[in-house]
Amino acid sequence: MTENNKKLILVSNDDGIRSEGILKLATALRRVGIVYVVAPDREKSATSHSLTLHRPLRVEEAGPRMYAVDGTPTDCVTLAVNGILPGRPDLVVSGINKGGNMGEDVSYSGTVSAAMEGTLLGVPSIAVSLAAKADFNFAPAASFAARLSRFILKRGMPKDTLLNVNIPAHAPKGYRITTQGKRFFSDAVVEKVDPRGKKYYWIGGDLERWEGGADADFRAVQDGYISITPIHLDMTNYSSLSELRSWKIR
Repeated sequence: MTENNKKLILVSNDDGIRSEGILKLATALRRVGIVYVVAPDREKSATSHSLTLHRPLRVEEAGPRMYAVDGTPTDCVTLAVNGILPGRPDLVVSGINKGGNMGEDVSYSGTVSAAMEGTLLGVPSIAVSLAAKADFNFAPAASFAARLSRFILKRGMPKDTLLNVNIPAHAPKGYRITTQGKRFFSDAVVEKVDPRGKKYYWIGGDLERWEGGADADFRAVQDGYISITPIHLDMTNYSSLSELRSWKIR
């Protein structure tokens, strides 16, 4: 906590410090506490939980309590918590991402990874994404992020857990607590030939289908609800332990 016992909130993202989503999020959260924005100086989507170790990082002031870092979202949270902020943050909020982060996106998303880093550092953390493809209206997502942040700052969070929040493109009907779904793509790698006859590749394909139970994240968003998925950082598959312990590896 800082001046006058106000809560200290760190905001980051992977779309860059000038993205509309982070600016709307920071504005909404200033009604909840003291906000510092520490974010990449350019888009760093799909950087996952990468940390820059082989070169120095540069930090520049980008406005009042705003800092741009020439690194990844994980770098931003690490630098903020361990050096830039005037004290330890009470909450990390990452977003608002331009596009949803559901299913396997959790593994690749820089937005979610910023919240993961906050969680690893012992700070309650949230990742917020707007599940739209065009005509991005960040206002409902920013409003809900502020409500959720205020609630968490009073109640706390489960240990080693972050909240992955996805807001539907249009006015939400409410929210649901969800599980992580699974998605399947067609032609995930596209091979092409450049004008000089050399092959090159694009990674990424069209969404073919989603799979998951009735409580899956994508189902909630498709039904017009905000999806809140608790993500646990312990990735041990406990249900397989007994089977593996029965193995006799020679």
